[in-house]
Amino acid sequence: MASTLPVPAPPRTPTPPNEDSHALGSMPDGLGIRQNYTPPPAIRTVHDYDIQKGLTESPSAAWGNGGNADSAATMLSPTRASFSTNGLSPQSTYYSPATPQTAGLDGGFQTLDAGASADSPFNFTTVQYTSGKGSISKSEALGRRKGHKYRHSSIHVSHMDSIVQAPTARTPLTVPASLPMPTRKEAWWSMTSHQTARLVWCLCHFLIAGYVQFSGAGSLAMTALSRLLLFDAAGATVCVAVDVMENFEVWKRSSIKHPFGLERADVLAGFGMAVFITFMGLDIISHGIQHSLENIGHHESHSPHSHERVATGPVDISALLSITSTLVSAVLLRNHARIGRAMRLNLIAGWGQILGNPSHFLTLSASCLLLIMPFLDMRSYKYFDLSFSFAIALLMIAFGVRLGMSLASMLLMSYKPHARDKRAVREVIDEIETDPGVSSVEEARFWQVHYGLCMANLKLRYRNGGGYGDEMMRIRQRVTSLIRQRLGDVKGVVWEISVQMAVERD
Repeated sequence: MASTLPVPAPPRTPTPPNEDSHALGSMPDGLGIRQNYTPPPAIRTVHDYDIQKGLTESPSAAWGNGGNADSAATMLSPTRASFSTNGLSPQSTYYSPATPQTAGLDGGFQTLDAGASADSPFNFTTVQYTSGKGSISKSEALGRRKGHKYRHSSIHVSHMDSIVQAPTARTPLTVPASLPMPTRKEAWWSMTSHQTARLVWCLCHFLIAGYVQFSGAGSLAMTALSRLLLFDAAGATVCVAVDVMENFEVWKRSSIKHPFGLERADVLAGFGMAVFITFMGLDIISHGIQHSLENIGHHESHSPHSHERVATGPVDISALLSITSTLVSAVLLRNHARIGRAMRLNLIAGWGQILGNPSHFLTLSASCLLLIMPFLDMRSYKYFDLSFSFAIALLMIAFGVRLGMSLASMLLMSYKPHARDKRAVREVIDEIETDPGVSSVEEARFWQVHYGLCMANLKLRYRNGGGYGDEMMRIRQRVTSLIRQRLGDVKGVVWEISVQMAVERD
């Protein structure tokens, strides 16, 4: 006796008509189809069904038995289509419906009937696939990213955050990137009483230069002396400005922006002063030549003027004021001390602090010779005035050229040894190479940074004689002492020496 199963309502799958009896006028009521519906429709849209292998009754038998519930219960329908693992076609004992089917998204089948029963277990709807990004949401596309797109996903970010740690904070540099520059107001309020007195004296120095210029309008020699006083006053002002800037750490302290501070600005200002005195000497020569040639010949000059003889009083007062201002600047204020260290003239180097400075020596000698002019007659006065002015102008040009060359070597990062020992650098290098521990000197750079600092950078190869650290220390100490003894004879100049060493390999 066949077991009976409960019949689902509404029926999931219809049974096909009995192939043995086509003359049936009615269909079983158990399947939910009216009996008076004759003939059956050609196409029926119903749900899928399958009849499992091993059933004792076929659909035709069920129809033949009168369409009772017991016979209809022998038909089983799975939740989705089942296929054999041996091939793509179902087994021979499977029954397939005569209704069109379509593949679903989950791997099963569903019918195309839009009016299917709402109680169907296949409660999903057909989704038409459309190529492109519009058919996929962002959340779905995020999980489907592959390849180089993976690094943009949130999964990649979370993994990389756990693998790659944030860089730790670096220790601050001992040398600052930059230092604040003082303003004019800050510089003014930082001046000491001594610096203020020096600035006032610079103004007096300018007034003395102006007085000599206007009182000696008829003398070319007094005009040349006024140019010397103008140079001294401008140089004294630069010295005061340098002293005021030394109140701030940006002047001497090194930074990444200014490795040697702002002291090289003093060298640049000195180079400008050298150009200034050179052009003033050329101006005196040009003015003297014009004065000598303007009234020669039978033609009349466009601006004829004769230089009358200057009275004795203005000449004496101008000379005394020049001597006094120069002594005050040299002894009390120590102006142009840097110029004296930069020039180092052998002829006057041993004449003391005042006369050993070329700038002070030139001004004092011109002022003293100017006192002779009142004692000369008119003819001698004219020759003396013209020759004396030309001599001062040539000395001014020579002084400016020599000072400009010395300061230009500093600006170009080179070193100019003393005139009495021009081969000092070459001899120092030769003596370093004679050391038994030194194999060769690969690089040797000597240069002066500013008025008070010189640097020597050497790269050596040495032979390791067993004591690695002791041999290096000995060579470094010998090189340092040799350079400082031979080249560090200038007062107020400090040598910074760095030695890079490498072992000589066979």
